[in-house]
Amino acid sequence: MDNVITAHNPIQASYLKEGAAILIDKPLEWTSFDVVNKLRYAIKRHLDVKKYKVGHAGTLDPLATGLLILCIGPYTKKIETIVAQHKGYTGEVTLGVDTPSYDAETMPDVYYPDKKITEDDLLNLKNHFSGDIDQIPPMYSAIKIKGVALYKLARRGEEIKRKPRPVTISNLEVSLSVDNKLAIEVACTKGTYIRTLAYDIGQYLGCGGYLTGLRRTMIGDFSVDDAISIDSFIEQINQLAASTV
Repeated sequence: MDNVITAHNPIQASYLKEGAAILIDKPLEWTSFDVVNKLRYAIKRHLDVKKYKVGHAGTLDPLATGLLILCIGPYTKKIETIVAQHKGYTGEVTLGVDTPSYDAETMPDVYYPDKKITEDDLLNLKNHFSGDIDQIPPMYSAIKIKGVALYKLARRGEEIKRKPRPVTISNLEVSLSVDNKLAIEVACTKGTYIRTLAYDIGQYLGCGGYLTGLRRTMIGDFSVDDAISIDSFIEQINQLAASTV
C-alpha cells in the first residue's frame, strides 16, 4: 500500500485526491466514529467541501486504545482488505469477577471465591484457547438481530441466544501479574472478541474474569509503533493548509 500516513510519513497534498490510509493511535474513551468524524471535519474544512469519504478499517471499543486505521478518499475501497487482516492485542484480565459486558463498561455482577492460579493452569489455558475455536459474541456488541444492535437489547436487560462463531487465535501469551490480574497478548483473526476471550478465560480457570485493559498493537503488517495521534494529524492538515496559502 503506497499512501500510508504514519509517524514517519506525514500527509502530502496529493493524498487527499489519491486517497490514503492513516495509522491513528486511538485514545481512551473515543469511539472509532468519533475519530472518523474529527478527521473528516478537518479535511473538509481544509478542502472547503461539504462531503469527503473517510472510514475506519475495524472498530476499536471506546475502552480500548491503540491502532485504528482510517482510509480517506479513494482508499475507502481498501477498507475490507485491511479489515480481513490478522490483528494483535495486549490486554489485562481481572480475575475473580464477571461483568455483563465482559469489560469495565458495566458493574461487576458475579463474584468468585479466591483461587490460586498455577503455571500449569496458564499452560493448559494457552493450549486450550490456541488455534481454531468457537466464540459466542457478547450481548454488548454491535451485532444486529432483526435490525437492532445487541448492546441496545442488553441495556434494556434483554438476553438473546447467540450462535458461536469460528475464530482463530494464532498466538496467545498469558502471565499472572499482581492483584489477581492476567496479562495477555493475542494474535487473532477478524471477528475475534477479546472481551469474550477474557470472559471465557475466567470461566475456564473457574474464577471468573473480565477485560480491564486493551490495546490494539497490530493490523496485518501495520504496527501501532508507527501510528500518530489525532492531534498530530490535525496539525499536519493545518500545516498543509498554511503551505498552500
